[in-house]
Amino acid sequence: MIEIGDIHHVSLLVSHTGRALDFYQGVLGLAPAERPALPFPGAWLQVGERQIHLLELPNPDPVTGRPGHGGRDRHLALSVAALDPLVEALEAAGVAYTLSRSGRRALFCRDPDGNALEFVESG
Repeated sequence: MIEIGDIHHVSLLVSHTGRALDFYQGVLGLAPAERPALPFPGAWLQVGERQIHLLELPNPDPVTGRPGHGGRDRHLALSVAALDPLVEALEAAGVAYTLSRSGRRALFCRDPDGNALEFVESG
């Protein structure tokens, strides 16, 4: 029997690592994690016990024509203690977001490369 215990990391394709880090570290405040030597640019970020791997590689998927609301697109969901500080950081950085349409305390936004992110209030 296979026993899957947890999610270890999520990889996201980005077109420019520095620009992506401006968002993930500068706006969201994520800390860097150790990244192995790989033959392409990128960065690893720590999210609690998990990681987000930013891979600077050609994106085979269209980045235009995606749904305006990230909840109707593939997305990564992250928990936050409170939404209000996130809203303040997104607004200060000029990052558009939409509130969850389910009525939960959650919001969706996109990173500079159009990757959809959901933030769910856990507190």
